[in-house]
Order: sequence, then structure tokens, then C-alpha cells
Amino acid sequence: MNYDVVNYEIDEHVATIRLNRPEAMNALTREAYAQLESALKEAHSDPEVRCVIITGAGRAFCSGDDVKQIMLGEQRDESLQRLRDVRPRPTPAAKAALECDKPIIAAVNGAAVGWGMDLTLFADIRIASSEAKFGELFIKRGLVSDLGGLWRLPSIVGPSKAAELLFTGDVIKADEALEIGLVSQVVEPDELIPAATAVAQKIALNPPIAMRYMKEGLRRSRHASMEEMGEYVGNSLAYLFTTEDHREGALSFVERREPVFKGR
Repeated sequence: MNYDVVNYEIDEHVATIRLNRPEAMNALTREAYAQLESALKEAHSDPEVRCVIITGAGRAFCSGDDVKQIMLGEQRDESLQRLRDVRPRPTPAAKAALECDKPIIAAVNGAAVGWGMDLTLFADIRIASSEAKFGELFIKRGLVSDLGGLWRLPSIVGPSKAAELLFTGDVIKADEALEIGLVSQVVEPDELIPAATAVAQKIALNPPIAMRYMKEGLRRSRHASMEEMGEYVGNSLAYLFTTEDHREGALSFVERREPVFKGR
């Protein structure tokens, strides 16, 4: 796919996906959704990618749907048609984010509201600029949130705080987001991408096969029983013990050197 309203680049095993409609605070059109979905799928399937950073161009992370186009314009009918299917599917870009087996870091550079906040919730790690703001604005539009708000948010900040954010549509600042555990770091604006990149590169140094199994384990742990998780751990270790990367990890420890993992 040709990317223009979304930028996609890879450097040292880290893919950076940047929403690129700064004049519209990175509001999402159908084209932007499609390019975001494509970029996430590309990162998922590319063996060279070991971690993903999602951020926004300009002063916003993502202001959610482009109201004029998706809610009031010609793209509204397309949205309604998908939602009226006998078995409605999740938003394709949301599904691509949730199914990506590479760790995702949201580098939240500014306003992340509506589906923009949901997008941060699809990430595994959220790092915020001190200028970032978060808001589940769906109730203000007479709507419900996507999977980010209704499925992911309660497990991140707890059911009570999630209900407060969803029911009021309040916008919170970065310091409160840190206080409630929505983000793991708050940094100055010019330190955001370096901070996210540092975490991404640290992740990318680790064995990619084990990382995929680790992420899948976290995904399953939200709903699995202790017995189910025990089975997953056993089956995962039975395979991981056979990998070259496991042997490299053990040898490097014994030989007192830094490991070099190859994803085999």
C-alpha cells in the first residue's frame, strides 16, 4: 500500500507508524484507517520488525474520527453498512493492532481522544508527552467506545475509573494518566520519541520468538484460568527450549557476554 496519511518506516528492527494528518489533528478518515491497518499488518508479518511505535505528526496523537467525513459525510454510509452486518466485525484497524504479535508502544505526543484514545489502549505500553491529553469522548457523540474503551480500559485502570472516564467523557492530562496507570512514563515533548525508541530498542534486543510467546501469554492471561495458563506456559517452554535463541541466551550467560538473538 502507498502510505501518505500514515507514515511507515523501519530502523534497527523498530517499525514506526506515524499518523500524518497534522492539519486535522490526525483525525481518521476511511483512508487513514485502511493505511493504519495495513501498516500494523505489515509490521506483524515482517520478521525484521521486533517492536512497533505508534505516534502522531504535529501537535496531536489522534483526535479520533474525522467527524465531517465519517459521521456526517459520504463515509457515514460505509460505516453503517459494516455495523449492520449480521455478525458485525471489530474495526479492522483495531483488530490489526490487537492481533499484532510484536510489542506496540504508543508514543502519545498530544491529544488522544475518541478512537485516538482507543488506539493508545490497543498498545502494550503507553509513554506520554507532558502535553498529552486523553479522553473517551464517545458518550458526547451519542455513541459507545470501541474495544479499547470497553474491553481494554477496565483491565488497565480498573473498572471504576474506566466507568468514570467512559460515562463522563472527561479529558484528563498526562499527569493524571500516569497516576491512574494509563501510561508508564511522562516525559517532556522533545524527549518523547527518544524515550519510546529507547524502550523499543531494549525490547528489540531480546529474542523475537520468545517475545511473541510472552505477548500472547499476556493476552491470554486476561481471561484464562490458572490451569489454562499453566498449560500455555508448559507448551510454550517445550517449544522455546528447542530454539537457537534459547541456547544463545544460556551460552551468553555462561560466557559472560551480550547475547545476539537471531529469531531462530
